[in-house]
Amino acid sequence: MKKQELQPTEFNEFYTGYLSKIPDNTSLKKGFEDDKENVIKFFSSISKDKLEYRYQPGKWSIKEVLQHIIDTERIFMYRVLRIARKDITPIEGFDQDIYIKPSGANDKTIEALLEEFKTTRLYSINLLNSISNENLCSIGVANNSPSSARACAFILLGHSVWHMDIIKERYL
Repeated sequence: MKKQELQPTEFNEFYTGYLSKIPDNTSLKKGFEDDKENVIKFFSSISKDKLEYRYQPGKWSIKEVLQHIIDTERIFMYRVLRIARKDITPIEGFDQDIYIKPSGANDKTIEALLEEFKTTRLYSINLLNSISNENLCSIGVANNSPSSARACAFILLGHSVWHMDIIKERYL
């Protein structure tokens, strides 16, 4: 299953920016494997003295950005599961900003955060491998918009790239 197969009716227009970060020929399952390595390599390469840096007051630190990537993956993979299993109950959105403070991201080591990411990503890969292509095309409602299971997964790939690009532009 490739990103180019996604139809505009499968996701809210808001996510176009994330989806634009990944090539059209990206394979969903291989994309998750490749992105896992890219995220680990990227965050491992950042100097430890930069990890709690904020480019502006009120913005997240680099550790908090990684925690946000992890939390968002957990939420979006829950959406993938619900939609792929034909659960038609609308799925509520979430306020990403309230998740950061209780996460304690800045109190964690980068190694602990990367282990949390790896564990989360392995769960995601396992889940994707357990869902048929037909069910990945299922459409439900998430955050008041139609969304396919596969769109939720592809959005995650672009989401991590989006945030790594912001870190490169504003933090490093």
